[in-house]
Amino acid sequence: MKGLKRGMLVGFAAVALVACGSNDGAAGNSDASDQQVLHWSESAELPTMDVTLADDTASSDIIANTNEGLYRKTLKQGEYEPAMAVGDPEISGDGKVYTFKLREDAKWSNGEPVTANDFVYAWRRLVDPDQGAPMNFLMEGLVKNASAIMAGEMPKEELGVKAIDDHTLEVTFDNAYPYWKELLSMTTFTPLNQKFVEEKGDKYGTTSDNTLYNGPFILDDWDGTGLQWKLVKNENYWDKDTVKLNEVTYDVVKETNTLMNLFQSSDVDYAPISGEYVQQVEGDPQLKVLPQASIFHLAMNFTRDGKDTPLKNEHIRRALSLAVDRQSMVRDVLKDDSIPATYYVPQGMTKDTKTGKDFRELNGNDMLKFDPKLAQQEFKKGLEELGQDSLQLELLGYDTDAAKSALEFLQGQLQQNLPGLKIQITSVPFKNGLAKLNAGDFDLGMRGYGADFADPINMMSIFQKDNPQNNGSYDNEKFNNLMKQADQESDPSKRLQILADAEKVLLDEDIALSPLYQKAQSYLLNQRVQNVGLYPVGDHLQFKWASVK
Repeated sequence: MKGLKRGMLVGFAAVALVACGSNDGAAGNSDASDQQVLHWSESAELPTMDVTLADDTASSDIIANTNEGLYRKTLKQGEYEPAMAVGDPEISGDGKVYTFKLREDAKWSNGEPVTANDFVYAWRRLVDPDQGAPMNFLMEGLVKNASAIMAGEMPKEELGVKAIDDHTLEVTFDNAYPYWKELLSMTTFTPLNQKFVEEKGDKYGTTSDNTLYNGPFILDDWDGTGLQWKLVKNENYWDKDTVKLNEVTYDVVKETNTLMNLFQSSDVDYAPISGEYVQQVEGDPQLKVLPQASIFHLAMNFTRDGKDTPLKNEHIRRALSLAVDRQSMVRDVLKDDSIPATYYVPQGMTKDTKTGKDFRELNGNDMLKFDPKLAQQEFKKGLEELGQDSLQLELLGYDTDAAKSALEFLQGQLQQNLPGLKIQITSVPFKNGLAKLNAGDFDLGMRGYGADFADPINMMSIFQKDNPQNNGSYDNEKFNNLMKQADQESDPSKRLQILADAEKVLLDEDIALSPLYQKAQSYLLNQRVQNVGLYPVGDHLQFKWASVK
């Protein structure tokens, strides 16, 4: 199957924000614990609430708190519990047919019951070619007939999902997948109320009033473009007694000093930080570090506006990758616990179930190195093949303070180490940048990809030829064949070795991308806040069990 992160999608809108000094939670919002109100910060606007179209972390985090699929993450990373499902399913002898019983007390926020047909409708919508769902690749090779439907070879009604009755759902998978609970906890697989969605038409998911919810919270005061919104406890949620928070307010804050002041005054309870601010608050008990299964990298576009770009040249791509000092980037720009990455599949994400060894042991942690002398030689070869003596490229990124600092560092490294190269930076709001990246409207782009579930295929499948998130138009037959082999291999050790070979094609042979660092998010969290679910893999944020003391 294909599967990769929308955070993709995170881009680096989340690399940034900051606070400084100590905060004991005594100032401001003194009655918040009685009211159970949490104040959260976000670094990017909310692009969409349509679960079929959402392919970014900002949207998926809100959807994860307002909607619920068959399973939900628990507070403990790597563990999942039934949500819309009642207990685990009955599984056929061949491990492919799963029969789920659904909760009879589950309701939508308008009071209508959640039924098996809501899952059937949502999943058919996901694979419908006319929808153009950016995350539909998660279905490819997963649910029976999904691939053929997405290719336009079968009607969507042939998808291997069936409503036996209102509260019985049957799913037929292509293979027996060991990580099915992780997949079914993802926001991409949440249900949709067909009547509501079709009544709203193109307006569905564009504002809080044009969206329906079946999770712990409902979204309120979101007009589709604003910098503020809030989550309000859903009184129709089947497990509402577990939910302690009455409200979570959101403010989009992109400026470092502004967020610093807001955190110090307890006007926000959460502040992701980076750079020198991590060092300034060292020793503060509110300072936390979350290692993440996400790789920030330099994306390279092979084709733009229907024409080959200079990045189609392997020597140019190799030169760009060799010209960046990743150690310096982490040490001098990020100044946090991120890890310089010369690999693509994150450290600590996947272990061989037979040997217990980390996937990274197969290819090592040092697949690409900083070598400015060799970079210049490669750049010269590339220019000669292009028939040019200089080159100008656009570097696309987002408009947060930390993102701009990272872009400027890359610009300096590339221009300094590759004489004859000029880098033009384009900084835009997250929503706009995501749209440009997804449309292939860039030369170079700084992107972050985080895994939805703990398997290498989740990271690498984005580079398969037909993946809608293959924004750089990369196409390598050897790589595509290795990914298909991995889908068909049942032995876990052999399968991981196939995926390791595919990673070598990406990085050693083709330089299809240039990894920069594995993200570790430093953040400040007000001491009064308890039991917020923050996760290194998948949807990163859950408020279901959170409270304010």
